[in-house]
Amino acid sequence: MQEKLNESDFVERLGKPETRDEAFRQFFKIYSKRLYVNIRRLVANQEDANDIMQDTFMKAYQNISAFRCDSSLFTWLFRIAVNETLTFLNKQNHESSILIAANDENVVDNVTADEYFDGDELRQKLEQAITSLPAKQRIVFNMKYFDNMKYEEMSELLDTSVGALKASYHHAVLKLKQMLDVE
Repeated sequence: MQEKLNESDFVERLGKPETRDEAFRQFFKIYSKRLYVNIRRLVANQEDANDIMQDTFMKAYQNISAFRCDSSLFTWLFRIAVNETLTFLNKQNHESSILIAANDENVVDNVTADEYFDGDELRQKLEQAITSLPAKQRIVFNMKYFDNMKYEEMSELLDTSVGALKASYHHAVLKLKQMLDVE
């Protein structure tokens, strides 16, 4: 049985040079799968998701002293991951001048090849439709639909108003219904 994580003690261990590496290994073990799944829902390629996750943990390691305990460690880490993902998507969009994965014929193959996603047909269609959403709508949809986050928590993570998040989610749902031909 895993003991409950005392975040303030954990943050203290992460901040001390003599306990930092071991605490960071534990930090990675606790949060890596959950974080990977969230990143993977936003990018079409498993290798890109792994790179973004690695960049996220490196930034967290380098900046743990900046963590002020205003939020949970996962919230802080998730915010770093969202920023890294948006940076990646913006760079990809700029380089290719197209929406990421919107025209990718291999989106479903990329998703089903991933060990964290099962491959039933409806799920594949949903994943393909989600990848065609604009990045911000994709992020908001995933946070609300898959992670059951409240708009207030998303607002803190994304530094966006609750109203804007509700609008993004609403537009994403409408687009997904249209793409999936669902009433």
